[in-house]
Amino acid sequence: MEVKKKVFGPREFPSTKDGRRIPMGTLRGKGDLVDERTGHGYCSNTIRSSRYTLWNFFPKQLFYQFSKLANFYFLCVSILQMIPGLSTTGKFTTIVPLLIFIGIAMFKEGYDDYRRYLMDKSENNREAEIFDSGVDGQGWSWKTVIWHKIKVGDIIRLQRDDWVPADLLLLHSTSEGGIAYIETMALDGETNLKSKQTLPVISEGCEDEDKLARFTAEVICEDPNPDLYNFDGKVVVGGEIKPLTGNQVIYRGSVLRNTPELYGMVIFSGEESKIRMNANKNPRTKAPALQSLINRIVIMTVFLVLFLATFNTVAYQIWKKGTEADSWYLDDGSVPGFPIFASSFIMFNTLIPLSLYVSLEIVKVFQMYLFGDVDMYHEETDTPFEAHTSTINEDCGQISYIFSDKTGTLTDNSMLFRKMSVAGQAWLHDLDLVDRTDSAALLPKPEIKLTKSKKRASKEPKRSHSVHSPSSKGVKPGRKSMGDIDRARAPRQSMDRRMSSSSRWKSSVPNLPQPQLSTVDMLAYLRAHPHTFFARKARFFLLAMALCHTCLPEEDEETGELGFQAASPDEAALVKAAMELGYIVIDRDMDTITIKTFPNGPSSEPTSEIYKILEVIEFSSKRKRMSIVIRFPNGKICIFCKGADTTILELLRLRDLAVEKQREVERRASIRRSIEANEVIRRTSMQRQSMSNRPSIGGRPSIGNTRPSFGERRMSSYFSSHYLRPTMEDDRGDLLSPKKESMEVSSEEASLYSRPSGQYAARHSIAIGEQPGTPLERVDPTLDMVDEDMAQNDAKVFERCFAHINHFATEGLRTLLYAHRFMEEHEYQTWRKIYQEATTSLIDRQAMIERAAEIIERDFDLTGATAIEDRLQKGVPDAIEKLRRAGIKLWMLTGDKRETAINIGHSCRLIKDYSTVTVLDKDNASLNTTIRTAIADINNNAYAHSVVVVDGGTLSHIDADPVMANMFFDLAVLTDSVVCCRASPAQKASLVKRVRTKVQQSVTLAIGDGANDIAMIQEAHVGVGITGKEGLQAARVSDYSMAQFRFLLKFLLVHGRWNYVRTCKYVVSTFWKEMLFYLTQALYQRWNGYTGTSLYEPWTLSMFNTLFTSLPVIFIGIFDQDLHASTLLAVPELYGKKGPLNRGFNYRIYLGWMLLAVSQSMLLYFIPLQLYPSHLTADNGVFAFGVLTYSATVIIISTKLQVIEMQKKTIVPAVSFFVSIIGWWGWNLIFAARPDDNKIYNMHGGLTLRFGRDLRWWATLLAVITVCLLLDLTAIVTRVALWRNEVDVFREIEKRPELRSRLEKAAYSEEVEDAVEVDLDAMVGRKRGGWGGLPWRVVDRVLLAEEWVFRNVLRRK
Repeated sequence: MEVKKKVFGPREFPSTKDGRRIPMGTLRGKGDLVDERTGHGYCSNTIRSSRYTLWNFFPKQLFYQFSKLANFYFLCVSILQMIPGLSTTGKFTTIVPLLIFIGIAMFKEGYDDYRRYLMDKSENNREAEIFDSGVDGQGWSWKTVIWHKIKVGDIIRLQRDDWVPADLLLLHSTSEGGIAYIETMALDGETNLKSKQTLPVISEGCEDEDKLARFTAEVICEDPNPDLYNFDGKVVVGGEIKPLTGNQVIYRGSVLRNTPELYGMVIFSGEESKIRMNANKNPRTKAPALQSLINRIVIMTVFLVLFLATFNTVAYQIWKKGTEADSWYLDDGSVPGFPIFASSFIMFNTLIPLSLYVSLEIVKVFQMYLFGDVDMYHEETDTPFEAHTSTINEDCGQISYIFSDKTGTLTDNSMLFRKMSVAGQAWLHDLDLVDRTDSAALLPKPEIKLTKSKKRASKEPKRSHSVHSPSSKGVKPGRKSMGDIDRARAPRQSMDRRMSSSSRWKSSVPNLPQPQLSTVDMLAYLRAHPHTFFARKARFFLLAMALCHTCLPEEDEETGELGFQAASPDEAALVKAAMELGYIVIDRDMDTITIKTFPNGPSSEPTSEIYKILEVIEFSSKRKRMSIVIRFPNGKICIFCKGADTTILELLRLRDLAVEKQREVERRASIRRSIEANEVIRRTSMQRQSMSNRPSIGGRPSIGNTRPSFGERRMSSYFSSHYLRPTMEDDRGDLLSPKKESMEVSSEEASLYSRPSGQYAARHSIAIGEQPGTPLERVDPTLDMVDEDMAQNDAKVFERCFAHINHFATEGLRTLLYAHRFMEEHEYQTWRKIYQEATTSLIDRQAMIERAAEIIERDFDLTGATAIEDRLQKGVPDAIEKLRRAGIKLWMLTGDKRETAINIGHSCRLIKDYSTVTVLDKDNASLNTTIRTAIADINNNAYAHSVVVVDGGTLSHIDADPVMANMFFDLAVLTDSVVCCRASPAQKASLVKRVRTKVQQSVTLAIGDGANDIAMIQEAHVGVGITGKEGLQAARVSDYSMAQFRFLLKFLLVHGRWNYVRTCKYVVSTFWKEMLFYLTQALYQRWNGYTGTSLYEPWTLSMFNTLFTSLPVIFIGIFDQDLHASTLLAVPELYGKKGPLNRGFNYRIYLGWMLLAVSQSMLLYFIPLQLYPSHLTADNGVFAFGVLTYSATVIIISTKLQVIEMQKKTIVPAVSFFVSIIGWWGWNLIFAARPDDNKIYNMHGGLTLRFGRDLRWWATLLAVITVCLLLDLTAIVTRVALWRNEVDVFREIEKRPELRSRLEKAAYSEEVEDAVEVDLDAMVGRKRGGWGGLPWRVVDRVLLAEEWVFRNVLRRK
């Protein structure tokens, strides 16, 4: 291992004594800096993700190619062949094809790696600006260089939206306070911007080029390491030592955002940067999981070949003493034992065909091109599915674990304001779902104008300045401003549109009640009733959303769209929502925020008000809230606070009442979850009991004249329990049992979104702003929208608000509570002194700030609640649910914080509403006990659905204890899903590797879209890259790339399964045909004295695998489809019952096919031997007998593989069938026409003049073919009758056009339930009479299977 590591692994260096020292300015001197660890210059900034170099490509590839047992075996055989006097089949018939095959494989691998090299080259050749002293060292200026020429100690200048080329120490930022905002999405998957701040002593000395040229300092930092979350260092400036932390360091792979310009000094470059230290430096060469089984079978076959060769050698010695000694014509013909053994070994070595690997490569290449499915093409981005390798196609049909990134893989990298709760009323905000054609009439653009300095140019960096006057520039057309609703829209039509559009947003938890009205309706109510208590609370809540943030408005100079600079996408979503609801932030500077509103309606002139910012208490992970102190235009002072609901709850003025109501809500939610979980556990238990007691599906029918009752559910119960576990979404409609407690919970939750008037609720839609003369059910329909009495009842408001938040969180939405409090001037002034002391303290500044904040953050009134959707990619929840039904466990590995990861887990259905979530935290003193308890509960079936949540820090803590690490791994494998947050790229790869190597027979798939996902993609059996917003880094190094997560369904359930089945059939068919053919050679040895003489002419023998039987196995490996794509998508369980359980190819299947081959081979040899007597035929030579068995073999192989085994009957198998057979007879005609003096194989005129004219020869050929195929068909019919499997049943179902069409609807549509129910009853009634004389037992089986498909598959949709 040490030698292998030294040869193939990356170089390792000892640690420095005091850390890396990097001088700046005059301390640096001339020339490159020297790395203390090596005595040479620091490593270059070149990165390399390619696997090979010119020096190690051949050693690595030769080792990999000959690690395939078959290749090593053929190498040994070819060496034997080249020894003179041993081979009867030529010297180079093995080595030449072997070298060609290995050369092709190496070329393909080299080409794939060359493409990776080109991608690396494009990144290494990006441009950056460095501060260069010039040739004479005097003329300092900015110089453009390419990335790979950047060195440690270089000073880099970055502008807004530039990628960071190396790990940098922040020297100066042109933003206020020396702050730079960094996006680390490609590094750790987080969408929130990180704020980095330079040290004042450094920033002041690097403000401009002149100061930068004169600045002198020495940076001392830690050696390169992969830790993304910690950094230790110090800087010596003017003899003063200042500490450096991660807050002053920017890592490669980050992007500069919301910052005009910064200077930074390179501290780590190239492969020593953090992102590359977390990458897999020595990615393994991937091999399919099926190869290990093939290798074991090859070993078995090697022993069979050795046995046959040994048997021939021993048998020859016996024959030699008897027959040879008594035969005068064999005098002096004796052969030594070793040549007999060697020649027999060489003759039988073709039982392990080299064509197995050659043709398999051909099959896989064609399979790779067949991945080009239009259903996996993303039209919006013009991105097709791409396969970058063909080596592991079959692994895609055996996946048991999926490791997925979150940001950009499951989510769409966009935050949208989705719901709000104010004064006990919940509202849906779905303007992004309104049709573009309708939105033009609904929502005209607000008139907003920012000054030129505030606009964002396409190429210039963004800079923040004041805004002075409005103009006609608008906001983004995708989500229109609610501040300007068109007064001219048609009566009644608006409300109809809103009521219909509100249903366009679909919750991830379908059975949860939803708000019946949208924010458009809320604004209509506010305009109609501006002075009600609810209206005042709602407007104040919208104002709070527009004020309580740190966003800066900016206008794009090219498009005129208004946007916001924000450290968090959540904040940007909230401010945009306030803008859409009529509270538009048009300017913000250091101490003011300017808000534009429309108090007198959209047709009136807007009003701009300036609010003075007194203080901002920023958000921190410990506080879980942020606050802002605002002086209103009327002079009043108010503090607004937003944060996590558990945090704000403790700060409310009516805290005790709020806590009481919150507990009531939690009690009801707990009851509901408990009912659902118990029902799931009950059903699971019934399924297990059904599986243990189930009869054989193909059990022998009882003999009798009366058919069984149609109510007998043998087939239905078997499938519903064993093949298809009903989805939770299907169950949930029945989960709430008719018990009193559950009924109360259901009715209480449904009432959360009910409107106060039953009369209004009964109407389908009500128009806004209709004229008095229009006949309406009510004069003013908006009166029924809001319960004004409830809005004034604090207890009811608390109860409703906390229930709304509970529902929002269950749907995976990110919730915040808003609260506020007005304060007196003297109170503020007193507190302000305390806060200023805290912010200027040099000791425990953060702790003092938090203590000062606690003084003022108290006695709040509840303002409202918001819910933000981290929008999932289209179809993600559906895809995850189907993958779960397919028996695949999904782990989500992300760099985001725990709360965000759990929210996304809920929204994508990875975490169910009734799931038991076990959170592992290193700060928990009883972590060991928590893990043990969870393992015991899962083993005792105490959980309906279990999820483990662990963060990167806890994972490091667990890995440090081997005992705890083993326990954690046991828990992770037992649980249904794992969510790992704050995970570094190295930790992601480590988890994947552990499952890949420790879980027996597991096949893993890793999917991601960023550079932080590369390591785990390379570590998994199958790596999939998403061509997402984080770039193409993951897609470039992946095995397969696609545009959307949902395409995994078609990729795995259909193409992956097809390729697994095809490859398995190809492999077992190849072994079968070799055994079938070459066993006749072994049987013939009895008649030639076991001397190794061949029954077949040598050239014809060598062409068996190349010309006459290659197409049947290749075509079945490329084109076969055991079931239709619609069936596989409608019934995902069919995936889990095949590949992950290795049911396509295993020892049992192999031995079954070999038994068939042995039986057919004996029939092939002995039937002609008995039916074609030599004394009655025109040609009694060896050649005629050999052509007879050879012809029968070719026809049997083509018929079995292209007619019997090939399920998809098209022109393709017909071409293969006729080409193979016609080619064989054409070969014989050529041999018959050529003159030949071969005394053993008399070929000349054989087919045309001698045995070809003998009817007995042809009759024997027909007889042996018929008998062999009848044996094959008998074996298949017996298996289907006695051991019927799910594929057999669904093949029968697919033959029915009406059933097949409904399976297609179930696979691709969600609107088929009603039609299926009606058609099912009619079909069952129509078919109960039987089918064309088929036995009732058979009819019942098919009908029960049909009914099961409809009731358990199609009804779900």
